[in-house]
Amino acid sequence: MKITIISGSHRQNSQSTKIAKVVERALEAFPKCDEYYLFDLANKPFPLWDEGIWNGDIKWKTLLDPISEQLASSDAFVVISPEWHGMVPAGLKNFFLMWGKGELAHKPALIVTVSNGDGGSYPVAELRMSSYKNNRICFLPEHLIIRNVESVFNDNEQENSLSAEQYFKDRLDYCLKQLLTYGEAFKQIRDSDTISLDKYKSGM
Repeated sequence: MKITIISGSHRQNSQSTKIAKVVERALEAFPKCDEYYLFDLANKPFPLWDEGIWNGDIKWKTLLDPISEQLASSDAFVVISPEWHGMVPAGLKNFFLMWGKGELAHKPALIVTVSNGDGGSYPVAELRMSSYKNNRICFLPEHLIIRNVESVFNDNEQENSLSAEQYFKDRLDYCLKQLLTYGEAFKQIRDSDTISLDKYKSGM
C-alpha cells in the first residue's frame, strides 16, 4: 500500500514538514505500507489555479502530471496543515483545486493539524467542510491535532516535552492503523461499479 503525505505549509523549515517526517518514520513500522511519498508544498510552490488546467495547457501538464501520477498511484493520504490566522494555508487550499480527475477520489485521508499554541481545530473544520467536493477525497472521522508543536518531535530532546511527545506518538500510531485499514477497504469501493467520475465529474 502506498501512502502520500502532504505537508501543507509553504514555509521553509516549517513545523508541518517536521511532522511530515515524523509520519514518514512512523509508517516504516507498518508492513502494510510498502511505499510512501512526501509532497511538501514548501518545495513545490504552485501558481494559482487557472483555466489552463482544464484546457490542457502544456505549462500545467508539465508541472502537474508527475505529481498526478504519484497521487493516482496512492491508496491513502495524510494531510498536514498548520493553522494560519485560524485558517488552512492558501497553498494547501490551492492544492485541492488542482486534482479533480480521480487522483484523490474515494481514497481515505487522515487530517493532521499543527499549532504553536493550543489551537489547531479550525483547519480540521475547514478541510472537512470545503476541500473534498470535486476531488472526492474521504477524510477519516478520526484526526490528530498536535498542539504546542515546537515542544515535541525536535532533534534536540532537551527541547521536548517527553510526556506530550509520547502521547502524540501513541495517538499517531492509532490514527495510522485506522488509515491503513480504511485504505484496504476503500480499494473495494474503487473497484466496484458504483462510481462514475465520467458521469458525475463534479460533486453537488
